[in-house]
Amino acid sequence: MLRVAGIIVLLAVYIWFIVDVISSPKSSVRNLPKGIWFIIVVFVPLIGGAIWVLFGRTKPIGGGRRKRRNPSAPDDDPRFLAKLEEDAWKRRMRERRGES
Repeated sequence: MLRVAGIIVLLAVYIWFIVDVISSPKSSVRNLPKGIWFIIVVFVPLIGGAIWVLFGRTKPIGGGRRKRRNPSAPDDDPRFLAKLEEDAWKRRMRERRGES
């Protein structure tokens, strides 16, 4: 049973390496093109994945989240809210003047 669990863990790590290579943006891959890294990870299963983690990827392994620079929704964007307020003000002024 322990052997089966070990095989399942190794298979899961192997699949994670493949998914990580595929999902990494091309701009964040180091040393080799992304396609070459994919071939290395697929054909040299665990050693290729370890090499990928050490020399190919730039993101931290420990779930290092990047802070968003831009607002995540339109109502979080001050410029968008200011534009809405300005549009509403212009609409009210047109209504007061009797324009359509």
